[in-house]
This record gives sequence, structure tokens and C-alpha cells, in this order.
Amino acid sequence: MRTIARITSDEFVQFYRRERASAILRTRSEEAAGPAMEAAVRAGFRVIEFTLTVPRALDRIAEFSRRDGLVVGAGTVLTVEEARASVEAGAGFLVSPVTDEAVVEEARRLGVAMLPGAFTPTEMLRAHRAGATLVKLFPGPGTGPDYLRAVLGPLPFLRVVPTNGVDRANVSEWLAAGAVAVGFTNALFDSGELNAGRFDRVEERGRALRAALPAVAAAPAVSR
Repeated sequence: MRTIARITSDEFVQFYRRERASAILRTRSEEAAGPAMEAAVRAGFRVIEFTLTVPRALDRIAEFSRRDGLVVGAGTVLTVEEARASVEAGAGFLVSPVTDEAVVEEARRLGVAMLPGAFTPTEMLRAHRAGATLVKLFPGPGTGPDYLRAVLGPLPFLRVVPTNGVDRANVSEWLAAGAVAVGFTNALFDSGELNAGRFDRVEERGRALRAALPAVAAAPAVSR
């Protein structure tokens, strides 16, 4: 498989939809970041994300974006400057916990997919109209997949990716409710295990989470 470092927004949606899930790493440990994501990749994740709160996150993005078959993203992107730096480092998609039209527009100018965060139907529609490739449902609602199903009833054109609160027990429900894909954070990267250097447990968790995904299809070849 060829390296997938820069793909169009539409290609990213297709790739992410087929993969069904991404690995999202947020840690304060610079030493754990690389090995933890390595474990997730060994478990089979091909869409991976380093939040910019990770120490030297841009270095990790640059490192992993050179790998064959991976699409690497930057998370917690809050400014136009962070968007530019992330793409320069090799990010193929950008994620934010909020919707900032200036950042969404910059992602479009840079030619990469953007997933701004939104919670209410009004916020999701605003993100969609701003040009967001996908919408990150954040934070996770207490009613879980039922909330997403209710939102997509009158707004079926929204392409939503829940990340907060997604785990092995409910991932199938989220996808059945209409999620394009999901993001695994704490369900994959347990802070205690990262601090203890138990990256074998990250791989075990990753394999179990991927096994819980329904109908995972082989990812298509995407040209750079």
C-alpha cells in the first residue's frame, strides 16, 4: 500500500468510513506517545490522531505520516496557525473540540479534511454550513447513540463522528445510529497503562475494539 499522507477531503471520508474507527491519543508523556501509537497501529488502526496537547505532537505527526497506509491527523487544533503547522508536519486531517469558521476555512484552503467539534443540532448545522468535512460530536451525550439517531432524523445529510464516550460495549450502537465512524480515546489509551509502559495492553485493547466493529471492509487504495 502506498503512503497516504495527503488525501482529499472526499477520499478521507471514504477511507475513514471503511476503517470505521480512529485511534486518538492524548497524553502528557512525551516518552509514551510514540510507543503507544505504535501499539495502536499494530492492533490495526490506520486512521490515527495525535492531539496537539501531546508533547512534541508535530514531531510524532511527521514521524507517523511517513508510514505506508496510515492517515495521520492533528487534534485539538484551535487556531489557523496550528492548522498550518500541523499540515506542514504531515497531517492529513484536522480535528477540533469546537467550531471556528476561520480554522475550517483554513483547512479547506490547505486541502485537508476538517472535523470541528459540535454538540447541538444548531452547532452541527453551523459546522456543516461552514464547510466541515465531518462533524465531531463532542462531548458525548448522556443518551449516547439515541441522541445521534434523533439528530440525524431531521438532518440526515450530516456526517457525524462521535469520539467521547465510545467504547467496546457501545461502538456497534453508535455506527447503527448513523455515525460515519468513531474515535477511540480512553477506551484505547488508558493513562495508567501508558504511565506504566504497558503498551502491550494498548495493543490488546486495540484488537478487541477493532473486533467489535461491524463489517470492517478492506481500505481502498488512495493515491497521493
